[in-house]
Amino acid sequence: MAIDLSTDVTMVKGVGPAVAAKLGVVGVRTVLDLIENFPRRYDDYSHIEPIKRIKPGMVTIKATIKQAAGRYVRRGMHITEAVASDDTDSVRLVWFNQPYRAAALKTGQEYFITGDFGFRYQRMSIQNASVELVSDFPINTARIIPKYRETKGLKSSQIRKALSQIIPQIRALPETLPQWLVEELRLMSRAEAIEHIHFPDDGQDLAAATRRLGFEEVFRLTLAALLNKQEAVHGAALPVRFDEALAKDFVKHLPFMLTDDQRRVVWQIYLDMQKPQPMNRLVEGDVGSGKTVVAAMAAAMVMSGGMQAALMAPTELLARQHAETMHNLLEPLGLAGNVGLLVGGLKPAQKKLAHERIKSGDVTFMIGTQALIQDKVDIHKLGLVIVDEQHRFGVDQRTAIQAKAGHAVHVLNMTATPIPRSLALTLYGELDISVIATKPAGRKPIKTKVIPLVGRQKLYADIDSELAAGRQIFVVCPLVSDSDLMPAKSAEQMYDELSKGAFSHRKVGLLHGKMKPDQKDSIMQQFANHELDVLVATTVIEVGVDVPNATVMVLENAERFGLAQIHQLRGRVGRSDYQGYCYLVLGDNQAPGPRLRALATNNDGFKLAEYDLELRGPGAIYGTMQHGALDLRVAKLSDVKLIAQARKAAQQFIDSNENLLEYKELAARVAQLRAVTNLN
Repeated sequence: MAIDLSTDVTMVKGVGPAVAAKLGVVGVRTVLDLIENFPRRYDDYSHIEPIKRIKPGMVTIKATIKQAAGRYVRRGMHITEAVASDDTDSVRLVWFNQPYRAAALKTGQEYFITGDFGFRYQRMSIQNASVELVSDFPINTARIIPKYRETKGLKSSQIRKALSQIIPQIRALPETLPQWLVEELRLMSRAEAIEHIHFPDDGQDLAAATRRLGFEEVFRLTLAALLNKQEAVHGAALPVRFDEALAKDFVKHLPFMLTDDQRRVVWQIYLDMQKPQPMNRLVEGDVGSGKTVVAAMAAAMVMSGGMQAALMAPTELLARQHAETMHNLLEPLGLAGNVGLLVGGLKPAQKKLAHERIKSGDVTFMIGTQALIQDKVDIHKLGLVIVDEQHRFGVDQRTAIQAKAGHAVHVLNMTATPIPRSLALTLYGELDISVIATKPAGRKPIKTKVIPLVGRQKLYADIDSELAAGRQIFVVCPLVSDSDLMPAKSAEQMYDELSKGAFSHRKVGLLHGKMKPDQKDSIMQQFANHELDVLVATTVIEVGVDVPNATVMVLENAERFGLAQIHQLRGRVGRSDYQGYCYLVLGDNQAPGPRLRALATNNDGFKLAEYDLELRGPGAIYGTMQHGALDLRVAKLSDVKLIAQARKAAQQFIDSNENLLEYKELAARVAQLRAVTNLN
């Protein structure tokens, strides 16, 4: 049977049902899946040393097997020993519990041998080595060796072996980029790049393959984003007239001064919304930078123009808080009565009333969760959609709320997760991006400190003095309940310990995601009203919870949280004139890792985001599922030169009126990416 790209992976020589099942676990089911299953990292075993010159560590030699034998020792352990020689010296080889080794090794044959050379059991030896008969095309030794995503029962060596069986299919892969682009940028062909990403001849070869495939990833993503932007320009939205008197009245009634960044971003939004083309703007602002006020000013302008605005939040807790905040901000303008809340936790009669008020146009500012996009909701005259923490929504959810209006609408996307500019331009090329970098006057930098396990009691004493001064604290744990799978402090355990121990003289509350919505709201309201001093919680409080009197954030088992997540959580304190503190409590006596050290010395979310991008890649910032969909597996978004080249090439492709449909595979992938990146 001829093998093509759609052939089931079981047809590949050496891939039986058991291996195929394991490949399925890592997403490989067809020959094409196998080909596009790119390595995660590489080990360089290409430097072959004479035996006489090898030093402790990973080594590769080219030697002849002189003898090999196996034997069982105590407690059923099996040891295989062999001697390998070249013309400079000999070395002992040892394998543990691999009884097949002795029979597999052919005395007198020359092998490439790669393994860990060191002093063990009173003698020097190479342990558990990979061995491969000398050939022009070694797979597991004597070259730069790719390492793939593995699972139980599936090793990288099995994936490499399967790939070596389909090299003819790899070499026959068609080109997916325009030939003029390949030639102009001196890129490897796609077939050549994929062969060398799996089987690089040397470091230079691997770099060229990585450049080609990384360029293509960014090129097609950028092309999708630019096509979305081009299409959006031709959409017809309802223009929102700028009312200068209203804007001045809004600002006059604020209990604080707007920052220059807030003023600039609001003006950008007003200019966008005056146009008949739909606004599509992303507002990035670090935690506590004042994005909500910006959103309120945008909504007020829409409401005064006789249209409706909608704000969609990722959680019911946050939606309710937004409703209260917006009500207070819009009350001086006489618009508070037109603010409505629609969330799943409302009683049937309340939901029915909300639906009726939205349909009649009595509610001109709807605030809610996914309940806003249900079929029953009949939006009267939607002019603006505000999506809070937009990276938490799927594309279908973002699109559905706009589809209800029956016309293009202005879209304001807000995120408190600072995104490095390189990543933002690549992911959101169709969006205009605004940044609120400065925080309101009077906000003090949050003092962050890493606390070793042994420092817990002193920490509690320091915290109690803060409570004695009338402040409140959050204690956040990675788990709801105790788990055998993860040895870490649970919220339930911590609540029990603190309420009966260190803070038994204080009022302690418990909040986690498994509680019913009304329970969560009740607990949160108690904390906001200062009926509780200490709130033990999970990351349910990560986004949007605003309690100005809370000044201390304690993170238990801090090493189990992500950098961006910790930065979000500590943004829940220090939201007033009081000094804010964040304590990162370690779960063991190990030294803190680089992420925690970075957090202890830096309060700038944008700098931390750049560091996180460098440390863990784009998935750390954008979210695992979306990152997978965006397919950024090779490109490094810290490679500014590559991104600039890809963006320039994508614009060039559009400007030259290229017919995308002539490039079948590119067109198919761009169509998928347009759906993923589209926020229109």
